[in-house]
Amino acid sequence: MPPLSLLGKQMSTPTSGLHLHTRRRWVADLVELVSSMRFAISLLTLIAIASVIGTVLKQNEPMPNYVNQFGPFWFAVFDKLNLYTVYSAWWFLLIMAFLVVSTTLCIVRNTPKMLRDMRSWRENVREQSLRNFPHKAEWASGLPLRDNARSLAQRVAGSGYKLKVIEKDDAVLISARRGAANKWGYIFAHSAIVIICLGGLLDSDLPIRFQQWFGGKTPFAGTGAIADIAPQHRLGLGNPSFRANAFIPEGATTTTAVIPQQGGVYIQELPFAIELKRFIVDFYSTGMPKLFASEVVVHDREAGKTFPATIKVNEPLIYKGVAVYQSSFDDGGSKLRLAAYPMTGVLSEPFPVEGEVNGSTQLGSSSGNEYTIEWSGFKVFNVENMAEAGQDVRAVNPNQSFNEKVTAGLGKQLGSAARPDANKDLKNVGPSVQYKLRDKTGQAREYHNYMQPVQLEGAWVFLTGMRAAPSEPFRYLRIPADENDSVEEWIRLRAALADPALRERASHRYAQQAVPANRENAEAMRDQLQKSSARGLEIFAGDGSQSGYMAVSRFLERVPASDQEKAAEIFMKILNGSMWELWQAAREKAGARPAEQNEKNVRFLQLATNAISDAAFYGAPVFLQLKEFEEVKASVLQVTRSPGKNIVYLGCLFLTLGVFAMFYIRERRLWIWLKPDGQGGSQALMALSTQRRTLDFEKEFESLKAQLAKPA
Repeated sequence: MPPLSLLGKQMSTPTSGLHLHTRRRWVADLVELVSSMRFAISLLTLIAIASVIGTVLKQNEPMPNYVNQFGPFWFAVFDKLNLYTVYSAWWFLLIMAFLVVSTTLCIVRNTPKMLRDMRSWRENVREQSLRNFPHKAEWASGLPLRDNARSLAQRVAGSGYKLKVIEKDDAVLISARRGAANKWGYIFAHSAIVIICLGGLLDSDLPIRFQQWFGGKTPFAGTGAIADIAPQHRLGLGNPSFRANAFIPEGATTTTAVIPQQGGVYIQELPFAIELKRFIVDFYSTGMPKLFASEVVVHDREAGKTFPATIKVNEPLIYKGVAVYQSSFDDGGSKLRLAAYPMTGVLSEPFPVEGEVNGSTQLGSSSGNEYTIEWSGFKVFNVENMAEAGQDVRAVNPNQSFNEKVTAGLGKQLGSAARPDANKDLKNVGPSVQYKLRDKTGQAREYHNYMQPVQLEGAWVFLTGMRAAPSEPFRYLRIPADENDSVEEWIRLRAALADPALRERASHRYAQQAVPANRENAEAMRDQLQKSSARGLEIFAGDGSQSGYMAVSRFLERVPASDQEKAAEIFMKILNGSMWELWQAAREKAGARPAEQNEKNVRFLQLATNAISDAAFYGAPVFLQLKEFEEVKASVLQVTRSPGKNIVYLGCLFLTLGVFAMFYIRERRLWIWLKPDGQGGSQALMALSTQRRTLDFEKEFESLKAQLAKPA
């Protein structure tokens, strides 16, 4: 017998199922199995295991997330088992259906017995069987049999029992019961399981699956305008239940919603049109949304009426049996204008790039490459933790080798824009744009650029992040902001490093500045120092395969290990001086005045040199800096039709009543056997029984025994 036994039935309940009298043995065996307790327990165990899997494993995530998490092999195995959509998997729905059938058979088999038992007085009991009860009492009374029976019946009725007096041959039996409604608890609880499962199946993917099997509906896996999608991918207004999403930019109107499926999407027609007039969003100081709501206008074309509404979180719009919930928000196609700075070759002027979020732009020919920019996101409000992280890892540490310093420096420069330190300093760092840069072979890298410079460790830098796969965190390149709060000075210095003529000029100037003219052998020393400077700049500029500090580290590996520290210090001293002169030469070529050699400019040059080294890992032909934008918000609404919801509520009510009846209503049966004692009086034998023996039952027995046995 299914869940009935699990909810408190005595252990003596048979575990077998319903027995049919039929010539087909296999039919009888199947019915017995499905309606048996062992089958129901097995189903409940499977549902529990499936629920644990569905709770631990995130459901309905994008498939690439599962591939990155489990790898190709286990992804394929879990996909075959439908573990990414457990609650809509065919096997889960099949288990639920069998549970409904099993519990229904249980109700059919046991409800008539329980109803008969509730009405039964069990008047066929004998005196000897009452003496075998564990809770019994016996006493004598001076009253005649009929008078004693009348007196005891009044006392039993006064204790809240319903009773029946049965005349025996030479005796009288008083049969009483109390708490018979306990049986309704079992009936209600089992009915609740059936009702809840039916409601859940009605609100599941089962109606859509029926349309797939018998209506020729198939998911749409392509791209294009919703209006152009074929009818076989659309679900009509008669679809009894659905859970879909509607994406509506400000000023736009939709009459459809999208139902995501593993193999694509269905387009669900709505009985009304939703027009988004304005989307409202407010934030906490931590950057988390505090309030977001949609001001919409609903157009009912069939009824010909229009009315405004505001949809908030936990305050849905319900109209014509369809509930519209505020789910989230997104960008609705903001217009972006950026400046593209070439990251390859010598300096060239930046060129404008325009785009629209969720669209794509072909990168201009000025880059010399064939790339497509796919605009994936834009945020006006970005709150980051700008707390100081501690000592600069680029600082000189005598216990670190040069390679360790280089590695630490790279980690510092390419690390997170806002590391999760213990200290918190939350600040809004302004707008940011996110995009993918895809080459002609289809390979793409994702970038995240902030519009405004951010102050980190006392310096203002532009942050531009890169990652090769969605599962990876962004690694940020930190480009120092110049005196005009732009990246143009850094771009100029980087282009100068790629120009052999400017490198030669900078080496000459460095040698002239470093060796005084009155020093002995000054010319020979200048000539040697110029060659060293030129070689250092050439190594740092790279040969196409390696550049920056990694190229310097590879060059210094040729030096004997005992001399590497000293050689590294000399090399870096020459490189820093040469980079300063290279910067001056680049400014001179651009017609700018020479930079003063002060702490601010020295700090800028250090950060610029570090960023040039780290740019080798950037992997993009251009750096895109956001200049202007026109924000367009969009609301993401969840649109549902859930006829099974009220059925589930009814099942929950039944379950509440059933559990209350089973646990708080105790059924008790009382019998009093009366017979004459042969001396004008009578003898009484009382027995009390219940399904659950508790301390309250023991107290009730003692109270009844004392009350009934006392003289009238």
